Amino acid sequence: MSVLPQHVLEEIRELPAKYPQPRSAVMPALDLAQEELGHLTPEAMSEVAHELQLDPGYVEGVATFYTLFHLQPIGKHRLYVCTNLSCKLRGADEVVERVKRTMGVPEPGEVSKDGPVSYEEVGCHGACEYAPMMRLDHVYHYDLTPDKVAALVADRKSVSPHQAAPAPEGPRKPRTPRRKKADG
Repeated sequence: MSVLPQHVLEEIRELPAKYPQPRSAVMPALDLAQEELGHLTPEAMSEVAHELQLDPGYVEGVATFYTLFHLQPIGKHRLYVCTNLSCKLRGADEVVERVKRTMGVPEPGEVSKDGPVSYEEVGCHGACEYAPMMRLDHVYHYDLTPDKVAALVADRKSVSPHQAAPAPEGPRKPRTPRRKKADG
């Protein structure tokens, strides 16, 4: 009996064709499994390995290396607050304290008592110019303040994880990709 539904297994089977190396599909496959189950179980990782024809140890190694994969249950909504130097210099510590107070949790990785939200501190999201920032339900939020993050947590407590998240505030627009030297 499979822990992953058939539609997820089918999506996982289609992933290798999208990459130059089939093993490159492991992270998107683990992401699909985690989205479905809420966290990665040993059975789910074994199924991912089987569907991608990879060694189960390799799949588990990837899952345990990256902090965005979870082996224990987490909240339906996940905040990943950057606490790297740029974000710290621009107020990440105050943002983290407000997250903990608003959620009622003393430490990262814990789930709010009412269950829908968990948070983690991460090293970097690669958007230092927008510090402090975080990722919430696959959406990046920039130029955070304690009040902004408290409002986002409150909103998440009343929204399903599969509903569209409100757009981040502020005048930020997607940046155009940097040109590589080979692009001329």
